[in-house]
Amino acid sequence: MILESICRGVVNIAKMAGEFAINEIEHLGREHIKLKGNRDLVTHVDQSCERRIVSGLTKLHPDAGFITEEETVESTPKELTWIIDPLDGTTNYVHGIPFFSVSIALMKQNQVVLGVVYNPGLDECFYSYDGAGVFLNDKEVVVSEINSLGDAVIATGFPYENLREVERYTEFLKVLMSHSHGVRRFGSAAIDLAWVACGRFDAFYEAGLNCWDVAAGAFLVKQAGGEVSDFSGGSNYLFGKEMLACNKKLFPRFFDLANSFLIGNRLTHHSSNPGNPSDSVG
Repeated sequence: MILESICRGVVNIAKMAGEFAINEIEHLGREHIKLKGNRDLVTHVDQSCERRIVSGLTKLHPDAGFITEEETVESTPKELTWIIDPLDGTTNYVHGIPFFSVSIALMKQNQVVLGVVYNPGLDECFYSYDGAGVFLNDKEVVVSEINSLGDAVIATGFPYENLREVERYTEFLKVLMSHSHGVRRFGSAAIDLAWVACGRFDAFYEAGLNCWDVAAGAFLVKQAGGEVSDFSGGSNYLFGKEMLACNKKLFPRFFDLANSFLIGNRLTHHSSNPGNPSDSVG
């Protein structure tokens, strides 16, 4: 399996799906928008994009299985499995906000080996494969060098289904708003992670995520020299519905602070004297 060649094919498929989504915006009426859950929107464009992506990837590698958001194909995890979000940021899309993406990852035996995130609104394509760096429109990018939370710009998203932990989430947000250069919430986890990978954002955290939201983006962060974990510092971020992503210089400090608010159980291997949350910022 030649990952470089496959990656080129995936980039083309992602761009094809993104172009279709852009072209469909002017034809999108309220009758095409449905609720999937309490607040999760879905349109015929999500489903049509996914069918196009699945068709293209099947031609690219006929033996691979699929995990997809819109379930237009049976979920069939195999040794090689595609993880697809055809339109990450559907709410942005239906409101004409150009911050949505196509996210495609290839997983081999439970390890992601290829990731592509394409934002058609800005015509920006991020991609990487095992053994390569991360590229943005063919220019190599890396994570930032920021090592102080006071200098960091942080991205997040707000959970909209499980609101039981919203108080802790809000308290953490308040601390970050007071002790960083800013917190941004744009509505596409895949793009947030791609922007960590290229150094625009210094860190990202979110709960309530699905594997198709983050598989490609998390891979990009790691390939670009960053670090990714769940809120407890473990590796269950792909299917565990929670994620921290950060450059490596900032990660220990960001993790300690996030863990103390989002879990309430600081892990000692990152800090022997955690003290007060505000003591570790700046």
